[in-house]
Amino acid sequence: MRLWPSRTSQGCYHENVIKNESALLGPRAIAVASGKGGVGKTSIAVNLAICLAKMGNRVTIFDADLGLANAEVLLGIVPPYSLFEVLYKDMTLEEVAVQGPYGVRVISGGSGFLELANLDWSRRRQLLKMFNQFVDKDEIVLIDTSAGINKNVLGFVAAAEEVIIVVTPDPTSLTDAYALIKIMANFKLHAVVNVVVNRAADRNEAMCALGRISTATGRFLEIKISFLGWVPEDKEVLRAVRSQRPYYISNQHAPASRSITRIAEFLVGGNRIASGEGFWTKLMGLFS
Repeated sequence: MRLWPSRTSQGCYHENVIKNESALLGPRAIAVASGKGGVGKTSIAVNLAICLAKMGNRVTIFDADLGLANAEVLLGIVPPYSLFEVLYKDMTLEEVAVQGPYGVRVISGGSGFLELANLDWSRRRQLLKMFNQFVDKDEIVLIDTSAGINKNVLGFVAAAEEVIIVVTPDPTSLTDAYALIKIMANFKLHAVVNVVVNRAADRNEAMCALGRISTATGRFLEIKISFLGWVPEDKEVLRAVRSQRPYYISNQHAPASRSITRIAEFLVGGNRIASGEGFWTKLMGLFS
């Protein structure tokens, strides 16, 4: 249920076109969002980033949960600076980025993204150049958005090439996730939405939760649901949060860690969804 390149009359994929577009677009930007707070969205983003890095990928986390920078808390790091210092104190992205486990780079959004609207054209162009020089074109950028539905969340979701919606089997989580997906469908932000079911008691409960979302979206919305996987309820997760150490590092054999590995493998195994603009260009335009 993922988007694949279209077939030619000879039955071959336009693989070269997709690869060339990807090279021009820069990093693979994936927004991680949720309809409500407390579903483990940031935990999924952090552990997925570490797993992807351990697999040999270059990964950057943009902690875009403005005012509630939980990604750095789960990583046990304290970034002294944020994007705000880049915008108004002439610091570079290299200077504000903090090195995390397995080489994962973390950039705190602070209040910086809110300030993008106040930049003049020359400063925005300078910042865009800085963004493009900071990350490698083959890098994966995970944007940990804030929970819920607001203009900032939708901005990051719209700018990213792909989006992952994290839900739990809880009815309120499913209802709020559907509301977020509905907005995405109405504004045609994405043709496909990836879903991860977190804190499921077992596979049956996870599939039941997915079925509820899939049924509702299939009946009322013009958008496809792609199931990335599910993460079980795991005591190791709570222990890791309390110790400010990602569970994927604490115990890579824990059920939750094994699930994260399968999700990461699914992500890197599928084709990249090419869009018309790069993440940074779209982000700058959306926050203008």
